[in-house]
Amino acid sequence: MPDLTTEITLSTSRTLGLVAMAAGENYKQANQALEAAGFSRQTGGAYAVSLDDAQAARRNASALAAHATEHGVTLVTSTRPYLGDISTEIAARLPGTWTSQLELYSYPLWQEDLWYQLWEAGEINRALQDHRVPFASVLKDGQSTELLLIERPGHPTGYLLGALTDDEKEDVLDDPTTPKTMVLPAEPDRAASAIVSTFLPALRHALHHRDLNTVLSALERIRKEHDTLQTIKETGRYTDGVPLSSRLIGSMERAFADHAWIAFSTVLEHGPQLLAQCRPATTAWPDDAAVLVRLRAALSDNAAARAEETTLGTDLHAIPRLLRAHEYHHVRAEYGMSALPAIQTWLADGAIFERQVRAAQPAGTNTLSVPSRRALSAHPALPPASPAPASRR
Repeated sequence: MPDLTTEITLSTSRTLGLVAMAAGENYKQANQALEAAGFSRQTGGAYAVSLDDAQAARRNASALAAHATEHGVTLVTSTRPYLGDISTEIAARLPGTWTSQLELYSYPLWQEDLWYQLWEAGEINRALQDHRVPFASVLKDGQSTELLLIERPGHPTGYLLGALTDDEKEDVLDDPTTPKTMVLPAEPDRAASAIVSTFLPALRHALHHRDLNTVLSALERIRKEHDTLQTIKETGRYTDGVPLSSRLIGSMERAFADHAWIAFSTVLEHGPQLLAQCRPATTAWPDDAAVLVRLRAALSDNAAARAEETTLGTDLHAIPRLLRAHEYHHVRAEYGMSALPAIQTWLADGAIFERQVRAAQPAGTNTLSVPSRRALSAHPALPPASPAPASRR
């Protein structure tokens, strides 16, 4: 982690005026200095003061310099426009309905929270490790796509863009599907164009293959337990050779059905969207179309059961005493027993499913939205103020 000196970064915004963002171990004292200087707190934690009245703005800036010195806080004047403006301009140019939200990581350790959300193995990872990242913008498309935008550390201009996810992910450094950081230019038009033409298609490709790997892992878990159960049934013995009574085989079948349903729920979740991307007629295996029809039917036959089980799980979370644990296992086993034909179909045709999904190209919109009429070039100038001396810890 870099130097933890408490700083207030000043930048200009077309809509807010002079924007100030505090970061460091003593960020609360920095915020007190901002409030004492007449700055108003904004949504997300930044502070701002209007630049419409130049004389009043100079008084605010001078007061901030004095209060920063009193609180031992360093003032830093950014050469970049306010990140909240940049991210808003970029979001306005992306296809669909995107929003942007500025996030402040005022306390140095807060930026480490991004490790659990960032699905990214490139420069943003290194930036979080080697630099202070006191603020960022999160771009959202209103569905499931979230992107992290930060100023590029060590460079006077430019930004870094990475992907965020709430889903469980593999080690981003080892997972081959992990998206890579995109370096964006400072101009919102060019940045949005790069996101639409390069980053979003790469992200869709990464999500496509991550979901495929998730389904394949679930099928492999089912296959291992299924093969073990079949061996036991054929030999009448446990895997260690101990004889098994026929009465216990039924219990083992129900236990398998319980576990298989949990894994097959993953297939039910991701399978439909993956199958929708497949175009067997455009591949070297057009005859796979019949297999994909069977796989879709197997999912369709169990979609209602999964919806019912999801509702039951939600009710159990809300009313913990509704069913005892062994009763819930019994319910899941019932779902699993009814889904066994579908599970058998997916186990039998999993290889064909995999090759068709790997050959598929995930669909998406690649058209820029109408650019905003507002230009970013005309940012108000910072009012003159004497800088506060560097703080000492």
